[in-house]
Amino acid sequence: MTGLSVSLQDAERDVVLDLDVPAGSTLAVLGPNGAGKSTLLAAVAGTRPVPGSVRLGGHELQALPPHRRRVPLLSQDPLLLPHLTVLDNVAFGPRSAGASRHDARDRARRWLERTEVAHLGDRRATDLSGGQAQRVAIARALATEPAAMLLDEPLSALDVDARPAVRHLLGEVLAGITTIVVTHDIVDAVLLADDAAVLVGGRLVEHRPVRDLVTAPRSPFAARISGVNLVTGRSDGSGGVETDGGTVAGLPAEAVAKGVAVVATFRPEDVAVALAPTGGSPRNAFGGTVTAVEPAGSALRLRVTTPVGMLLADLTPGAVADLRIAPGAEVHLAVKATAVQVQPA
Repeated sequence: MTGLSVSLQDAERDVVLDLDVPAGSTLAVLGPNGAGKSTLLAAVAGTRPVPGSVRLGGHELQALPPHRRRVPLLSQDPLLLPHLTVLDNVAFGPRSAGASRHDARDRARRWLERTEVAHLGDRRATDLSGGQAQRVAIARALATEPAAMLLDEPLSALDVDARPAVRHLLGEVLAGITTIVVTHDIVDAVLLADDAAVLVGGRLVEHRPVRDLVTAPRSPFAARISGVNLVTGRSDGSGGVETDGGTVAGLPAEAVAKGVAVVATFRPEDVAVALAPTGGSPRNAFGGTVTAVEPAGSALRLRVTTPVGMLLADLTPGAVADLRIAPGAEVHLAVKATAVQVQPA
C-alpha cells in the first residue's frame, strides 16, 4: 500500500494546500465551489500543471504524464467509449499498459464480476443505465491495478434509487486502496471515508476523522453540511463562548484559556422552541425571527436569526402546526448547556 502526500502552491488560483492520505485509507474532500477541490484532483491526476509536489509512496509524480501515474480519476460522467463493448471498455486500461488481449480481458471479466455487471459484458456503453455505466467505470478504473484512486462526485449524476447500491459497492472495492473522494454529500463522507478535509478559499480549514467532523465541526461549511449549529467566539474561561450577541454556555471538550477562539456546536433536535420566553433549567435562551421552514427527514427544520447567529431547530410537523410557525414569526429558543460542546476553533 502507498500513501499520498500533496503540497500545492498555486498563486494563479490562490490555492495553498498541504495534506496527507495514509496508505490504504480514504479521504473525503468537501468545500464550496471554488474552494480548490478541482485543483487538488488535477494536481494528483496530472490533468493540468499545478505548482507544488505530489508524492505517492515516496515517489514524486509531478514529472509523470497522467497515464504513468497509476492514479485513475473516476468522475460523475463514466466516460465510457461508445464504440466498444462493456468488456472491452474495462480491458482498455490493461491493454494500454501493455497486457495481452487475453490477459486484459481476463482481468476485465474479474472486475466486472466484482462490480456485479459481468452479464453486461457484450453490451455497448450506450445501452447501459446510469447505475450500470458507473459500475462499469469503477471496474475499468480498478482493472488498471491503481496505486491510488481519485473520485470526483462519482454518485451525483445517478438517480436517487441507484446511489445507495453504487455507494455500497465503492465502499467494498476501495477497501485498502489509497483514495481521495471529492463530494458535496455528507453521506458519501460518512459511508466511504476514514478522514475528511474541508477546503475553503483554497485553504485547508479542517482535516479530521469523519466522525469528529460531523459530530463537532469547527468550520461553518462543515457545520452546514452536517446539519449542526455552530457559534463562533472567544472562550469566557469557564466553558462558555462569548460573542457580540451574548454568551453561549456549554461543556468544554478540553481546557481552554479565556480569550482563545472557540466554537460551540449543538444539534438542531436539542433546541426547544416556544412563542414566549420559558423558565426552567436551560442556560441558553435566544429570541429570534424564523427565516425559513424546511423539511429535514421526518421533522421540519426552522432557520432562526438570533443575536448569536443563524440557528437551526427541528420540530415535528405537528408542533409547527400547533405553534403556527411560519417565516417571519418571532420565537424563543432554549438549549441546555449540557447539549452544547465547546472546543478550540
